[in-house]
Amino acid sequence: MELSDVTLDVEVSGEGPAVLLLHGFPDSHRLWRHQVPALNAAGFRTIAPTLRGFGGSDRPEGGVEAYHPAKHVGDMLELLARLDVDRFHLVGHDWGSGIAQALAQVAPERVASLTILSVGHIGAVRGAGWEQKQRSWYMLLFQLADVAETWLAHDDHANLREMLAEHPDAEAVLAPLREPGGLTAALNIYRSGLPAEVQFAPELPLSPLPEQVPVLGVWSTGDRFLTERSMTDSAEYVAGSWRYERIEDAGHWLQLDQPQKVNELLLSFLKENS
Repeated sequence: MELSDVTLDVEVSGEGPAVLLLHGFPDSHRLWRHQVPALNAAGFRTIAPTLRGFGGSDRPEGGVEAYHPAKHVGDMLELLARLDVDRFHLVGHDWGSGIAQALAQVAPERVASLTILSVGHIGAVRGAGWEQKQRSWYMLLFQLADVAETWLAHDDHANLREMLAEHPDAEAVLAPLREPGGLTAALNIYRSGLPAEVQFAPELPLSPLPEQVPVLGVWSTGDRFLTERSMTDSAEYVAGSWRYERIEDAGHWLQLDQPQKVNELLLSFLKENS
């Protein structure tokens, strides 16, 4: 779909209350291929965009700032306007969780519910202790322009392949990263949204998620990038209702590893808040 700044690869299907599905690094809207049919069958309209810089969507010029999370929020608001969607449910995974949380802050009166998968509130992630800092080591590497790209792409992307070892779609998501500028575009969301000063500053002004937005947080026991505490402590940053669920026998890409369980949780939560 052509927007004012970028053209995004968007999958829209089904009828009923709208559900906006937001992926993270280094995915595309294909991440939700097991959730879309289940949501459509249950009477929901799904909107699954591929974010700028990823997959088949545009990679705008303009450097790191062209990929700031605020740009993604603007894209989503424009996309929803083009589709005549006023009120909607939000579901986000990884970076999509962060963008979904920002969108809920900007337009809380329009958000029927917010589901965050894997990545909790930034305050909880920052405050989750040394174990989480160790798991997040790659976020500092990603700040190093050219150095990160060279290291990740060396020997047919061997190091990136190792990072994505548990990803069921590893080969498919690697394909756009091999294209000229593809890896840099995907890394730029880290460089714009999580620079070192955000990751390690002793104090940051952090707003809780709005009181009128019910929140479901879901974490999987096999996630090697994020601790359970980084999700459960998000409760401290939720002004309204909070529900937490953990999924066993799934890695970071839980919606691909345990689609039926994720679908059950999503449907129960969405129906409670529709």
